[in-house]
Amino acid sequence: MLKFASMLITNATVVTWGTPNAVINDGALYFSGDRIVEVGASAELSAKYPAADRLDARGQLLMPGNICAHTHFYGAFARGMSVPGDPPKDFPEILERLWWRLDRALTPEDVRYSALGALVNAVRQGTTTLIDHHASPQCVDGSLDVIAAAVRQSGVRCVLSYEVTDRNGADEARAGIAENMRFTAQCKRQPDPLLAASFGLHAGLTLSDATLGACAGANPHGGFHVHVAEHEADEYHSLQVYQRRVVDRLQAFGILGARSIAAHCVHIDMAEALLLRDTQTWVTHQPRSNMNNAVGVADVEGLLRAGVRVALGNDGFSNAMWDEWKTAYLLHKAWHRDPQRAGGSVIVQMAVENNAALAGVFFPQAPLGVLAAGAFADMILVDYHAPTPLTAGNLPWQILFGFDAGMVTTTICGGKGIDARSRTAFFG
Repeated sequence: MLKFASMLITNATVVTWGTPNAVINDGALYFSGDRIVEVGASAELSAKYPAADRLDARGQLLMPGNICAHTHFYGAFARGMSVPGDPPKDFPEILERLWWRLDRALTPEDVRYSALGALVNAVRQGTTTLIDHHASPQCVDGSLDVIAAAVRQSGVRCVLSYEVTDRNGADEARAGIAENMRFTAQCKRQPDPLLAASFGLHAGLTLSDATLGACAGANPHGGFHVHVAEHEADEYHSLQVYQRRVVDRLQAFGILGARSIAAHCVHIDMAEALLLRDTQTWVTHQPRSNMNNAVGVADVEGLLRAGVRVALGNDGFSNAMWDEWKTAYLLHKAWHRDPQRAGGSVIVQMAVENNAALAGVFFPQAPLGVLAAGAFADMILVDYHAPTPLTAGNLPWQILFGFDAGMVTTTICGGKGIDARSRTAFFG
């Protein structure tokens, strides 16, 4: 492994994803350590940094690394699995017969290798920041440390949390609370630019009032990561047992807020949406997962129009985030039978602007998701050669109809890079 304190990347088509977005032909970028120093024309930066170590992009696109707003690393082990017997009839059965059997079987070694597999996949597919939501009931204590070690080994940036639930009894719920708080304290005590902590909760239908109260009391400054109304069962259970809808109940316990993530929100009503907006809670959309589980389609356009901050995750599907872009783009058109729904600008708002802002909540030291002076040096090289002129205006549709994850040749996070095709580290 070669190590460089700084690097000048030249001969690139630079996509900044700034405000406004800019595409710089024959562009260059100079970074030092884990921060970008300057972005500009190749000739200008080559003259300014003549002694810098260089990487010739050979005309490839240089753009910010992708960000995933909600995932499950342990989901890597679900690929190729089949559920014995008749297929599950609905999402609650999928949880009981697949996911809850899988997570109960995980050992510390399983946790490690599922994380490593997901993180290698992220590197190869150009995703440099991920927000994970973990569960391993048979090995709760220290499980986030196991994942953190895999994160450091991979070199990408991650937010970690443990899923608190009552489904395996009160002792496990208490262990989950303790694991979140232990890891949060550790991140404060031993800061790592690649790691941050949230506080995981499964969903309202597996969390009693007593446990929600204990979680809120253990984390008084807020910042939770919870599944919300992914299926109607979550709302039905909440209304039947607690006489209030899911988001109202979470708000009553202080779970919502500007550092909290409500994943899915497929079956919330307008009053719940306004609560999410007013509390500045983040919502994440996972269209591939929602289609696979047949749970319905979240009204992300309505949420965005109402002022809710909606980001894009993958729920444990592959970390090829452009596949998530394409699914969102097509799903809402098919669902509404309207080709004007979920246009490219809506997808960019979720996957670029809002994902970067959400990641910045956990990594506030420097901007993410943008190529600009002072931002983290998180970027990818993409071997895409547009058949039509590529501009800042048409870039979303170039991605939606032309990009695939196999075009990522280099993934750089915090100024450390890997050849994504050969998986050979070439600087760090």
